[in-house]
Amino acid sequence: MNVLRYNAEAWDREVAGGQNPWSQPVTKLVIDQARQGEFSIVLTPNRPVPRRWFPDTLDGTDLLGLASGGGQQMPILAAAGAKVTSFDASSGQLGRDRLVAQRDGLTIKTVQGDAADLSCFESGSFDVVFHPCSNCFMEHLQPIWNEAFRVLRPGGTLLSGFHNGILFLFDREKDEKDGILEVRYSLPYSDMRDLPKDSLQAMIDRNEAIEFGHTLEQQIGGQIRAGFDITGFYEDNWSDEVTSINQHCPLFIATKATKRH
Repeated sequence: MNVLRYNAEAWDREVAGGQNPWSQPVTKLVIDQARQGEFSIVLTPNRPVPRRWFPDTLDGTDLLGLASGGGQQMPILAAAGAKVTSFDASSGQLGRDRLVAQRDGLTIKTVQGDAADLSCFESGSFDVVFHPCSNCFMEHLQPIWNEAFRVLRPGGTLLSGFHNGILFLFDREKDEKDGILEVRYSLPYSDMRDLPKDSLQAMIDRNEAIEFGHTLEQQIGGQIRAGFDITGFYEDNWSDEVTSINQHCPLFIATKATKRH
């Protein structure tokens, strides 16, 4: 299976279904507020990114949204003054960005592709790379961190959100049905490798995206290996309705990483 193509198509179906919260375009009011410099944006489900993680002004900032289509973050940042390029594997998610841009008179360049291959961009093209939770759909992370480092200018910033790998250790069906937490898997985790064949096939039949659980060494250590300094960090919770693990520990992490001069 070509996981990149399959997951892109799975997200296209999510967009077409109209129910996924990460494919709901922001309102015109949110865009108007961002134009006045008032905006709140997330890398993880709930906790807003600190304003100090962004440049003092976004006016003229070259910003790459890495796997962040959906009509939410990129239109907000474009309205706040950034020169935005939205890069995503899903044509449907990119279409949401274009929808808001056309509705509200924003300029957003959209590019479809693989986050592990940013060869369409020259080295040193961007001041900020904004990479919200999405690498759970990507098997190999180091090429992504390496490419983000390459396309940033010296002193540039990578803002990333990702799962705490703990989420992938437990039997998902028992958690969802009965709230029972039973350790079943190890990290790094792969739906393709670790799920029983019948469970994997059922997931594919439901058109659900294939997921991967990564270690903190792959997530944070990988950024450091690429050449970044980790200069900001916070954790975020999810929802008890999604998983009972949320009652016991934060399930998401956000990092600010700076490209060394």
